[in-house]
Amino acid sequence: MENKSSCKSHLHVLVLPYPAQGHINPMLQFAKRLVSKGIKATLVTTIYLSKSILVDPECSIAVETISNGFDDMDNRKPESPEDYFESFRTVGSQTLAMLMKKLEDIGQPVTVLVYDSLFPWALDVAKQFGVLKVVFFTQTCAVNNVYYHVHKGLLRLPISGSDHVSIPGLPLLRAASETPSFVYESETTPPAVHDFIMNQFSNVDEADWLLFNTFYKLEEKVVDWMAKIWKLGTVGPTLPSMYLDKRLEDDRDYGINLYKPNTSVCMSWLNDKPSGSVVYASYGSTVDVSQEQIEELAWGLKACNHYFLWVVRDSEEEKIPNKFKEETSDQGLVVNWCSQLEVLAHESVGCFVTHCGLNSFFEALSLGVAMVAVPYWADQPTNAKYAEDVCGTGIRALPDEKGVVRGQAVEECIKEVMEGEKGKKMKENAKKWKNLAREAIDEGGSSDKDINEFVAKLLQ
Repeated sequence: MENKSSCKSHLHVLVLPYPAQGHINPMLQFAKRLVSKGIKATLVTTIYLSKSILVDPECSIAVETISNGFDDMDNRKPESPEDYFESFRTVGSQTLAMLMKKLEDIGQPVTVLVYDSLFPWALDVAKQFGVLKVVFFTQTCAVNNVYYHVHKGLLRLPISGSDHVSIPGLPLLRAASETPSFVYESETTPPAVHDFIMNQFSNVDEADWLLFNTFYKLEEKVVDWMAKIWKLGTVGPTLPSMYLDKRLEDDRDYGINLYKPNTSVCMSWLNDKPSGSVVYASYGSTVDVSQEQIEELAWGLKACNHYFLWVVRDSEEEKIPNKFKEETSDQGLVVNWCSQLEVLAHESVGCFVTHCGLNSFFEALSLGVAMVAVPYWADQPTNAKYAEDVCGTGIRALPDEKGVVRGQAVEECIKEVMEGEKGKKMKENAKKWKNLAREAIDEGGSSDKDINEFVAKLLQ
């Protein structure tokens, strides 16, 4: 009879994230946890994205590609969201099956397919090959429970007749500002995008396991509620181990990046600043921010009278006000990209102005940094609600009637976090949540137990 260690060597987990940094990072980190337990893992991305991603040579995960029908965006771009999603479904299904057949032919057969919840079609490919079907949700249980209720018709859109929404396991949410934007802006969301988001649950009951990028202490009630319906595990926070439990010594970075960070410039600049004196601001890797909002954020950073490090992607740089960099050169540093983990872990950073994408939210929570939340879309308003009201580690800068967060609101919130009494309490709470996040993924923690249970299931 084979022992468990030789059984592990036969296991091969194929991991298929949606091709965006916020989806790749958590699924990649989960794959690294599996590799640390002796299981082979391969990450799958699109041919188009593979041309631009930067893979760390020390990354322990193999990378393979499939096509979504848009391998050369210079010659053929999607005509609409429908075109993109439908092509991904049809071409993606075919080429994923071809990849799995290829791996089988070279003696590396896939035994488990862990696929992004946005790709319910991947379940059919897993069925075709008779492998374990595992859905990975890159958003919180809270956000996904809202989507589930919409999908089931239990929460009808557009939301009307109520200022608040009550969903099992969640705090009461303001309908127009704390539910995900695809819910409160349902009438202006393109139907194809709405269906793409809500259809995550179309065949989820057929999956063998549901994994969530969250941790139990953060979402106890909603995890317990969802666990009555599905076999699920919480496996987060999905940060590199050296920023959490430090059990994976070579896991210092995500290892796959869409942008090249200006690490040395940022670190040398931060090294010269006093402890807790810097405001770090970033809108993440995908949000297309309006020029008006970029300008308001600029004035807020300038007026707060604190040092600031501001990440503005190449594609957004032209939206920065004229001469802003020159006028604030003694106060701030503007870069196109940085290693956010290294910045947030730096002792000079005292506050994070963030869009509250889940990766950024978890990085701030896990590294004990208080937040000024400026959510933009998708799950971000709900994450901001958790930062402010559930964790008590942040404050939300509220938009005006045009939906723009003005510079004065940004300035006031930064000053509250950096100088105010509420800010002191937020920083105390941030330390508490930093410890809870680390405990979850450390040996014997809730996420560690769920990962071990998952691995044990693979060995059966």
